[in-house]
Amino acid sequence: MKIIHVLSAALLPLTLGGCALAPPGKTDAPVAPQWQAPLPHNGSLTDLSSWWRQQGDPLLVQLVEAAQTASPSVATARSRIAQSRADRIAAGAALAPTLDASVSVSRANQQSAQPGGTTSQAGLESTWEIDLFGGGRATRNASEERLAGARAGWHDARVAVAAEVANQYYSLRACEQLLAVARLDAASRQDTARLTGLSADAGFQAPATAALARASAAEGKSRATLQRALCDIDIKTLVALTAIDEPDLRARLLASTPVAPPPLGIAALPAQVLAQRPDVFTAEREVAAASFDVGSAQAQRYPRLALRGAIGAANFRSGGENTQLDTWTIGPLALTLPIFDGGRRSANVDAAKGRYEAAVVSYRASARRAVSEVEQALVNLNSAADRSADAQVSLDGYRAAFRAAEDRYKNGLGSLLELEDARRTRLAAENAVVTLERERSAASVALYRAAGGGWTTASN
Repeated sequence: MKIIHVLSAALLPLTLGGCALAPPGKTDAPVAPQWQAPLPHNGSLTDLSSWWRQQGDPLLVQLVEAAQTASPSVATARSRIAQSRADRIAAGAALAPTLDASVSVSRANQQSAQPGGTTSQAGLESTWEIDLFGGGRATRNASEERLAGARAGWHDARVAVAAEVANQYYSLRACEQLLAVARLDAASRQDTARLTGLSADAGFQAPATAALARASAAEGKSRATLQRALCDIDIKTLVALTAIDEPDLRARLLASTPVAPPPLGIAALPAQVLAQRPDVFTAEREVAAASFDVGSAQAQRYPRLALRGAIGAANFRSGGENTQLDTWTIGPLALTLPIFDGGRRSANVDAAKGRYEAAVVSYRASARRAVSEVEQALVNLNSAADRSADAQVSLDGYRAAFRAAEDRYKNGLGSLLELEDARRTRLAAENAVVTLERERSAASVALYRAAGGGWTTASN
C-alpha cells in the first residue's frame, strides 16, 4: 500500500500533464445564411428519405430497390460498417484488462535422488495497461467517429444508387417520348411522299419534288430507327443497374404508365440541407477522428503503466503420491518511461496533425460542394419551370403552322419546301418540350441527391 502511495505521488505531475492533453477542436465550415438561388414553392420542406416512393410510379420503386440490392457500392459500404464496428470493439477492449488461461502437463525423470513424476498446472493471467494519458480512450473515440462515418457512407451509397437509377429511368421514358414523336413524324413524311408520288405520276408535280418527298420520308425513318436504338441502350443500362432480366424489364415497362416526377422543395437554410448530406457528415466525423488520433499520438510520448496478476494451481504426482500447490501473484506494476526513440513519437504526432489538417480541408471542401450542388440544382429547376410555358406555346404555334402548310400543300396552294420547313420547326418544338421535361426531372433528381436524400443523424 505504501508503494502505491509513493507511485501515485510520483506520477501526479505526469497525470495532470496528461489531463492537459487536448486534441485540436473541430473547425466548422462557413456557409451562407441563405440560398443565393431562388427556392421553388417558397422553400417548403419535403420528406426526401423516401423520395422515389413519392413519385407515384411503382415501377421506379421496384427498380430502385432492385438496384440497391444488386449494387456493389452499397455492399462495399455495408462491409465498411462491419469493419469499423470491429475496430471500435477492439479499441474499446484495449482499455479493459485481458484475461488468459493456461494449462500444461509435463513429465520429468532426473538423475538424482528426486524421483521422476508428472506435473500438471492450470492458471489465469491478467494484464491491464492503465490509460494514464487518454491515448487508449482517444483511439476508441476515433474508431467510434469512423463507425458513424461508415454508417453515413452506407446511406450515401443508397442515395447515389437511387439517383442513378431514377436518372436512367427518366432518360428512358424521355427517349420513348422522342421515339413516339419520331415515328409520328416518319409516318407523316411517308404519307406526304406517297401523295407527292401519285401527283408526280399524274403530271401535276415535278419528278424532283417527288424525289425530295422520298428523301424526307427516308430521313424520318432513319431518325426513328436511331431513336429506337438509343432507347434499347437505355434499357440495357437499366438491366445492368438493377440485375433484372431484360425480357422481364421490358414487360414491366410495357405494363406501366410513365409518371412525371412532382415538384421537389427543400428547406430554406443551407445548414438544414448540410445535416442531410451523408458525405458532409462523414467528412465531419473524419475531422473528429483525426483530432482524436492526434491525442492518441501525443499520449505515446508519455509514460505507460501496466499491472499484471496471476492465479494458478499445480499438482505433482510421483510414486503414487500427489502434491498440490496453489499460487497467486499481484504485479509487477511496471512503469515504462520513453527516453530516446530517434524522434519517432514526435514524428507520429506531426503526421497525425497533418492528417487532421487535411481532414479539415476536405470537410470544408465537402460543405462548399454541397452548397454548390444544391444551388445548381435550384437554378436548373427554376430554369426548366420558367421555360416550360414558353416551350408549350411555341409547340402549339408550330403545330398550327404545320397543319396550315400541310393543308395548303394538299390543295395545291403551297410548295413542298414550305411544308418541309414547317415540319422541321414543328419537330424541333416537339423534341424541345420532351427535352425540357427531361431536364426538369434530372434537376429534381440532382436536388434529391444534393440534399442528401433526406438522411439525418437521427436515422442511424
